[in-house]
Amino acid sequence: MDVLVFDIETIPDLALIRKLHDWNNMNDEQTHAAIMAKYQAEKGTTFLPLHLHQIVAISLVMRRDHNVKVWSLGTMESDEADLIQRFYTGIERYTPTLVSWNGTGFDLPVLHYRALKHGIVASQYWDSGDRRQDFKYNNYVNRYHQRHLDVMDILSLYQARASVKLDQMAVMLGYPGKMGMAGDKVYEAYADNRLKDIRDYCETDVLNTYLVFLRFQMMRGLLTPEDLAAEEQLLQEMLAHESEQPENDHLAEFLDTWLASN
Repeated sequence: MDVLVFDIETIPDLALIRKLHDWNNMNDEQTHAAIMAKYQAEKGTTFLPLHLHQIVAISLVMRRDHNVKVWSLGTMESDEADLIQRFYTGIERYTPTLVSWNGTGFDLPVLHYRALKHGIVASQYWDSGDRRQDFKYNNYVNRYHQRHLDVMDILSLYQARASVKLDQMAVMLGYPGKMGMAGDKVYEAYADNRLKDIRDYCETDVLNTYLVFLRFQMMRGLLTPEDLAAEEQLLQEMLAHESEQPENDHLAEFLDTWLASN
């Protein structure tokens, strides 16, 4: 079974926000400040509705055959449409089991809205049995099917009040947790032209998600403790190999932090 663990990072869609609020005389900095102040005053939070999020990074862990890989889609020059198209093209090609942490509540709805905006076709993802009979009883979009496993959603029994932040769950299990920045700092990093830092941060998040998923697989009897140890060893070997590249300091730090916690 191919497993594809995913995570996205977003910033406010400032062009859309200007259009919706008739703020056409504002620049990006002014628009960002205005929308943050508006939602803080009206909603008590600066977390925007999902359709106002623009995707700037999608990071993945792929477990396939005898290999495991972590990477971010596209290049530093890729636009949002390219990132989203690559994500759905991967699903079309491999039909993997998708794994996320809060993917049902955030990542996938954002991907849906933004794919709709860009006119992206994702027929395999949306199939509920019209093209493939086996998708009638197990597809990506039915909440209780298994082609997408939102590990947070399952562990909390679909109760928002029981949900846990990925960082805290990862640390509880002896994994590194968040590294580099936090989600509310992504826009600041993007405005400072630090897209690589965002992609690196997203990759460490998706690594944490994969490790929590492996522990969940053992808990439900699909991996033995020996299997889990072997999967973790495989991941450590991959991280050690990738860490030899100077651009992968974040992977070296992740591995070092993980090993030091055990």
